[in-house]
Amino acid sequence: MDFAQIIQTVAIYAIPVLFAITVHEAAHGYAARHYGDNTAAMMGRITLNPIKHIDPVGTIAMPLLLYFATSGAFLFGYAKPVPVNFGRLRNPKRDMVWVALAGPGANLAQAILWTIGLYLLVALGLEERFFIEMCRAGVLVNLVMFAFNLFPLPPLDGGRILVGLLPYRQAELVSRLEPWGFFIVMALVITGIVGNLWLRPLMAMTNSAIELLLTPLRLLIL
Repeated sequence: MDFAQIIQTVAIYAIPVLFAITVHEAAHGYAARHYGDNTAAMMGRITLNPIKHIDPVGTIAMPLLLYFATSGAFLFGYAKPVPVNFGRLRNPKRDMVWVALAGPGANLAQAILWTIGLYLLVALGLEERFFIEMCRAGVLVNLVMFAFNLFPLPPLDGGRILVGLLPYRQAELVSRLEPWGFFIVMALVITGIVGNLWLRPLMAMTNSAIELLLTPLRLLIL
């Protein structure tokens, strides 16, 4: 494995990844505060300071280890979750959905902004590979976080959205999976089920939707 290429890849992805996880987690905190829960605010987690959201194992050690172990073929990581006391929300079942949606929504917004950035670089004739690749990395990272977090199994955001939308009896059954949810998701990721049946199709569909949304801008500046 080319060490120089590894350093370059880490440099390209560092800023997009930091922004992706920081804004994702802060968005959960902002939404929770808006709907009545100040837990994250009191703990200083409603911030765009990435240090507050970085988990030494999940954000740094695990992704690097997987990158080296699989030659970049498989990456996974996570940030320190923003604490939310759903019982403090004004309407816990309904507001849970909006708090959970805030994180993936922030990643979708960032994917759009990185795409706009890529269009602007091309329109200005700036051919610096580093910045072009960084914009592409920003789109990819945020599409991955958007799609992965929407997988409908607790403790992922999609699981909390599902619990909020289901009738109480069914919601209670799904919520009981949360203690084992992480291990179930990992098993589904390793076997390729999440990637093939959920992640790639949703990412492709979302990317196409972003390109369609930005078609007027692309036609105007390119």
